[in-house]
Amino acid sequence: MTWQILVADDDLIIRNLLKECLELQGYSVILAGNGDEAISLAKTYYPHLLISDIIMPFKNGFELVKELRDIKEFELLPVIFLTNKDGIQDRVNGYQAGCDIYLEKPFNPPELIAIVKHLFTRHNIQLSQTKSDKKLEISLTNREKQVLGLLIKGLSNLKIGEELYLSSKTVEKYVSNLLRKTGSTNRTELASFACKNKII
Repeated sequence: MTWQILVADDDLIIRNLLKECLELQGYSVILAGNGDEAISLAKTYYPHLLISDIIMPFKNGFELVKELRDIKEFELLPVIFLTNKDGIQDRVNGYQAGCDIYLEKPFNPPELIAIVKHLFTRHNIQLSQTKSDKKLEISLTNREKQVLGLLIKGLSNLKIGEELYLSSKTVEKYVSNLLRKTGSTNRTELASFACKNKII
């Protein structure tokens, strides 16, 4: 499985630097230039980890993480704040908002990679425990089965909506329900879980 990381930072140089650094380790990276864009991309791709700046336009890092934490699928999403805000109260606010790690800029790439690997190891253990305890008898509606069938084929929310005559927002809700019911954290895991357990 390829781990997917969402990077939210309004500095294009930092975004590209993080993308290059993380992709060299084999991770898939999605880039957002502000908090609103990050929320939208998170709901579309369901990343495994978020690396976010704090000072960003439209929605800052604190607001971004708090909003994500209110969404069932992102309650346990690992979060790293990577920021110039280095005061004690800033750190307190960061942890209160829901981050796991608080790093100051400029960052040290080897340290960041070590932290990312640690968070993924811990997240994988939690995910395995959750799935081993979950009963495989999952009840899906006919519409959920239709959405899941098209999702397994690799169709985007937009394409699924076109096939089923649904809005992208409605498809997003169905995908969210499927993730919750199966204990999956993103579309790739959902498709794998559905095929492995012959849900449809």
